[in-house]
Amino acid sequence: MKKIALFTCLAVILSFASSAQTKKATPSKTPFVWEGANLYFILTDRFNNGDKTNDHTFNRNQETAKLRGFEGGDIRGVIQKLDEGYFNKLGINAIWLTPIVEQIHGSVDEGTGATYGFHGYWTRDWTSLDPSFGTKEDLAELVQKAHAQGIRVLLDAVINHTGPVTPEDSVFPADWVRTSPKCTYKSYDTYINCTLVENLPDVKTESNENVEVPSFLANKWKKQGRYDKEMASLDAFFKQTGYPRAPKYYIMKWLSDYITEFGIDGYRVDTAKHTTEDVWFDFKKVCDRAFAQYKKNNPKKVLDNNPFFTVGEVYGYNISAKKEYDFGDKKVNYFEHGFTGLINFDFRNEAKLNYEELFAKYATILHTDLKGHTVMNYVSSHDDSAPYDKKREKPLESGTKLLLAPGIAQIYYGDESARPLEIEGAQGDANLRSNMNWDAIANDAKTNEILTHWQKLGNFRKKHPAIGAGMHQQISATPYVFSRNYTQSKYNDKVVVGLELPIGKKEIPVGKVFPNGTKVKDAYSGKTTIIAKGKATLESDFDLVLLEKI
Repeated sequence: MKKIALFTCLAVILSFASSAQTKKATPSKTPFVWEGANLYFILTDRFNNGDKTNDHTFNRNQETAKLRGFEGGDIRGVIQKLDEGYFNKLGINAIWLTPIVEQIHGSVDEGTGATYGFHGYWTRDWTSLDPSFGTKEDLAELVQKAHAQGIRVLLDAVINHTGPVTPEDSVFPADWVRTSPKCTYKSYDTYINCTLVENLPDVKTESNENVEVPSFLANKWKKQGRYDKEMASLDAFFKQTGYPRAPKYYIMKWLSDYITEFGIDGYRVDTAKHTTEDVWFDFKKVCDRAFAQYKKNNPKKVLDNNPFFTVGEVYGYNISAKKEYDFGDKKVNYFEHGFTGLINFDFRNEAKLNYEELFAKYATILHTDLKGHTVMNYVSSHDDSAPYDKKREKPLESGTKLLLAPGIAQIYYGDESARPLEIEGAQGDANLRSNMNWDAIANDAKTNEILTHWQKLGNFRKKHPAIGAGMHQQISATPYVFSRNYTQSKYNDKVVVGLELPIGKKEIPVGKVFPNGTKVKDAYSGKTTIIAKGKATLESDFDLVLLEKI
C-alpha cells in the first residue's frame, strides 16, 4: 500500500510539474511594443486641475489673452485620472507630458496678447519643476502609478532654446545663448544658428567651449541650500562622460536626471531640426546611460527590456520621406542620430485617403525603409493649425483611422471626446489648447458615444500589437477586410478587421488567419462566433468588426 501511495503521490507531483512547464512555455503576456504604442499626449496645464493651491505661483497674475495664462492643470490632475482608470479604459499604454520644468516667471506678447509659459516650452531652470505643474514628489507618484498600470511615461526635452527674456527673467550668458539673428528657414544653417522667433534665445548647441553655470542659477541654488549638491553632481557627470562643460551637455545632464531619479521611459524631443543632428546622437547616449543606471539601481521597478525611447519633432517630416528630412541644401537622417521614431506631420492630411491606401502605404514603409524604427501619427496636436477634422465633425472616423493605422497613435488630449479646437476669443494656437471637456464627458450622451468608440478601438489596439506594429494584408476589398500579424520571439498575434460593413448580419472573410472551427470574438460588439467556410458570421448594430481569437 505504501508503494502504491508513493507512486500515486509521485504521479501527481509530476503532473503538476508538467502542467507548470507547459504553462511557462506559452507566453501569455502581451509585450509592450513602442512601434505600436497608444500614446496619450497631455498639455499638462490644460488637462485636469488636481491641486488648486498651486494655481498662482511666481506672481503670475497679469491678465492674459484668452487661454494664454496658466489654467491650473497639473501633475496631480494626471494622477487623479490614473487613479480613476481613465487611461486604462482608453487603452493607453504611454503618456507624454509637455515640459514640466520651471518656466519663465514673466509674460510676453508675441502678437496675440500677454502670454505666460503655461505650455512648458519656455524654460528658466531645467533642474526644477515648475510649482504650477507640481512637485518632484508628484512626479515620482505619477511614474510609479503609471508603471503599475503598464503605462510608460515620456517627458518633453527642450535643448534648442531657453524661455524669452522678460523684466523678471534675465537672458542667459552670452556664452550660453545667442539672441540674433532670427532664422530665415532658407537652408540647413538658417534653421540652426539663429533664434526661432524674436526674443527666444537660442542655445549655442554647436559650442564645445567650457562655460560656467549661469550666475542666476548658482545664486538660486545657494539660496535653496543645494548649490554644493548640484555642483558635485555636475562634476561627476562631466568626469564620467568626458564631455566639455558646454551648454548642451549641461542641459543633457539635467534632463537625464529625470531618468535616473524617476525612471521615465522616454523623451519627446522638441525642435529637433534646429540643432545639428550630432546633438541628438549624444543626447541618446546620455539617456541610455541614465536608463541603464536607473535599472541597475531599481531592479524591481524595471518593466521590461525595452530601451529608452526617443521620438523627435522634426517639423514637417512625413513618412513618405522615409529616413531623410530635406532642408533643400542638405538631407539629414535623424534615425541614425538618436531617434527611434519621428512625429509624422502628414498623417492629418493622409487621413483623407481611403482605409486601404492609408494602411497599406504605412505598413509597407514601416516594414521596409523604416524597419526597426517608427513614426508617431496624429489627427490634432498642440501647434498644428491644420488638424484633421478641425471642426470635430468626423470624430468616429478620426478614431478609426488613427487607432487602426500602423505606427504609434498619438491621442492628443480630448481627441477621444471631440474637445473643441475652435474657441471664441482665442487666437492662433490657443484654440488648440483649450481645457479638457470633462463636463461633456460627464453629461453629454453624444460625447460619450464618441468616447466609447475610441475606448473600444484603443483597448483592441493595446491588446494586439499587431495593429500598430504588425504586417498588413488586405483580405477583401468589398467588404473591406484586412489582417495584421505580429511576431516577437515566441509571441504571435493575429487579428482581422472589417470596416464599412452592413449594420445587422454580416459575413467577414478571414483568409488563412483563423482556421475553420476557431472561436473568435468581435471586440467591438462583444459578439462571438465560430469560423466556418473561411468566414465569421455574426450580427451587430455596428459597421465595423474587430476579430480576435478566444
